[in-house]
Amino acid sequence: MTAQASGNPAREDRPIGVVVIDDHPVFRMGMTALLNSLPGIAVIGQASSADHARQLFGLPGAGEADRRIERIGAAEVDVVLMDLDLGDGSGADLTRELLHTHPGLRVLVVTMHEDDDAVVASVRAGARGFLVKSAPPDSVERAVRAVAAGELILSPSVAAHALDYVVGGQRATRLPFPQLTPREREVLDLVAAGLDNTAIAARLSLSPKTVRNTIATVLAKLSLRDRSAAIVRARAEGLGGGADQVALRGSSGPAD
Repeated sequence: MTAQASGNPAREDRPIGVVVIDDHPVFRMGMTALLNSLPGIAVIGQASSADHARQLFGLPGAGEADRRIERIGAAEVDVVLMDLDLGDGSGADLTRELLHTHPGLRVLVVTMHEDDDAVVASVRAGARGFLVKSAPPDSVERAVRAVAAGELILSPSVAAHALDYVVGGQRATRLPFPQLTPREREVLDLVAAGLDNTAIAARLSLSPKTVRNTIATVLAKLSLRDRSAAIVRARAEGLGGGADQVALRGSSGPAD
């Protein structure tokens, strides 16, 4: 499914420049080889993590500089192929960061997951297209060329999920931070409500160590530096209501 969107088309005097961001080396290398084999498409950069991508594009908030990483000129990039689940953060969050600094970039999300919240989170972040990782090579090629030309594209399976989401009227109950488990989301909610680790442990019948480890995992998944940043981010997404927000627990996922 495609729809025309505003934006400048890819330059005709050079190949479509693609950056592949994925934390799985086999998939990243395979995708790079596939794209480089296609006429008029060239992979001009790769990143194995969210922080690697930040350094590649010179984004604020990147970790300690790695001299082996050469920054890439965003003007040469037509499409960013983005994994939705990066080891040190989410593709939706990284998409938001990239487009805030480089609004001309076009992001095509490639993911194994088709859950409604992940799709919506990426749409809200500004992604222009979606493909499942099982998509055949010709579908990948069509998607890259379409997004580079300024179109929006959804694979048939993701399009069906997105349509069901809208028709089902689920927007009002969108779950914040779909990359977190129900327990992680619950802990983050209590952090945003102003509770310290001891109070959170007592509220959830957990050990302080478990709470501390859970918060560390949340910070890593959301690419946040500290507790204060987590509070700001969580409150911006509507968290902070504590135990009153029963819906935050969700219906599945690990308990601790």
